[in-house]
Amino acid sequence: MLARADRTPAWADDRAALRAACEPGVGLCTIVGIEGSFSRRLGAQLAVHPDGRITGSLADGCLERQLSSEVAQASGPVVKRFGSGSELIDFRLPCGSGLDVLIDPEPDREACRAAIALLDDRQSASLELPVMTSDLHTRRYIPALRLQLFGEGPELEALVSLADAAGIEVSAHGKDALSLGRRPAGLSADAWTAAVLLFHDHEWEQAILEWALGTPAFYIGAQGGFEARRTRLERLATTGVPAEQRGRIRSPVGVITHSREPGVLALSVLAGVVGEYEALHPHG
Repeated sequence: MLARADRTPAWADDRAALRAACEPGVGLCTIVGIEGSFSRRLGAQLAVHPDGRITGSLADGCLERQLSSEVAQASGPVVKRFGSGSELIDFRLPCGSGLDVLIDPEPDREACRAAIALLDDRQSASLELPVMTSDLHTRRYIPALRLQLFGEGPELEALVSLADAAGIEVSAHGKDALSLGRRPAGLSADAWTAAVLLFHDHEWEQAILEWALGTPAFYIGAQGGFEARRTRLERLATTGVPAEQRGRIRSPVGVITHSREPGVLALSVLAGVVGEYEALHPHG
């Protein structure tokens, strides 16, 4: 079995900002209102460290620098407008939008730690924001994306490599770690886990799919052509897997039709999985 730690880049993950805010002296900034179009969603966060370092991102750097200054000057939580409609006439957002940002120099550390503990335990979490006029009063979080991969050959290797480069937690299981006809032992998949099968020898799939369908995994996919897909579903039906459960299996996998190259297939699968995970975001 191959295992990769969760190394999600701090600049790309609001959970990293929340984790940073558990530490004394770190301020937390949250987008609580958006007027117009903006590149980040409602609830996006960044943390400002006492030395001015930033964990997280909201824009291209200019807003981050401004927020670092705002946190240093703030005596308590305050919502400030940036961009369109702002009193800061010398500061503009390039997209022409307006952002309401909650600047909290001293967020509730215990609440932040409690939320992080839940996320580390693979549970959803929330953080009550200071009560102010805004579109967002409670910031909700979901655990990080996790991949459980099964298969063989260059497709599996390519997907592991891409996921690892993206900082996504991934466990890969080849034939040497599995037993033909037996469900995987000692593995788990929660509602924020995707299970993907990349076998050319499709007889390995039956027991693994039965295991995956018994979990709340949000994505279950298996590669294969038309005949492989037909045979796969017939075998599952024969063993009593209900049609509703069989319908959870994504096949063909990925967003690129008829992917033939291992690298292209891996990119196609990862894009599809990440897209569906993003749809689970509580502030999408």
